[in-house]
Order: sequence, then C-alpha cells, then structure tokens
Amino acid sequence: MNFFKNLSGLNPKKENVSIKDNPETTQIKETPDNDQWFNNEDYDEGQLAIDVFQTKDAIIVKSTIAGVKAEDIDISINNDMLTIRGTRKMNEEISEDEYFYQECYWGAFSRSVILPMEVKTDKIEAAIENGVLTITLPKAQIAKQISVKVKD
Repeated sequence: MNFFKNLSGLNPKKENVSIKDNPETTQIKETPDNDQWFNNEDYDEGQLAIDVFQTKDAIIVKSTIAGVKAEDIDISINNDMLTIRGTRKMNEEISEDEYFYQECYWGAFSRSVILPMEVKTDKIEAAIENGVLTITLPKAQIAKQISVKVKD
C-alpha cells in the first residue's frame, strides 16, 4: 500500500510546515535519503496537487479536492507562504485483503507554496465547487517600472 502513497504525491524531500496556532514555530519532517523513502510508515501525509496562475488582479490556486468537506480544510498564510491542509476521510472500513486496487489517497494532506508577490491577505477568498478548491489571492500592488536619471 505504501507504493500507492508514493503515487499520491508524497514529497521525498524535507518540508517546512507552518503550524497555524503558533506561526513562529515550524516543524521539519525529514525523510530518508535513500530510494526506499516511501516505505517509511511514519510518513503518512499526502501532498496536494495544485495549479497556480495569475490574472491581471490576482494569483489563483486550484486543486482537485474531491471528497473533502470545507470544514476539513485549513488555509493559512505565513509571510509569503500559502499552506493548504486537510483530511480526506473514508466513510467505511475495508480490509486490505478485500481490495483489488487501492489508488485513492485517504488521510491527511498538505501543500505549501511560496507566493511570487505580495497579496491582500484581508481580501483572500476560497471556495469549493464540483470538487475543485479555488483560492483567489488579490495582488497587493501591480509593479510599475520607474526610471531614475543619473546626475553628472
């Protein structure tokens, strides 16, 4: 089953994760450096797949998040890092012996991404529609090019 966790996007690298209750604290998860990192039973958080793009006025983050309720999602910003955390809960218990295939990821997941520019944190909106999470982060200021003349 760990093979399928690998397919679900577990990150084999070190990951800094902000803790929402105390933004001053960070937790570092380390995984083994060898090729068998996905066999580590302690590494049980999936990584959420995302698309990040911009419009004229905002940065947009989208993710397929089917099967997750809005109350099971936590979105936070710490400085210039956006973190999405959640849990996909399985409603029934099925033993591993009864599966023919098990490719869906169930359990905790997260994803952090550094934002490419400042955003208006008081204007951020998030919504789920048809299993797609959309986070709209309005840009704080559109950069202007300023010319400066050098005096002799």
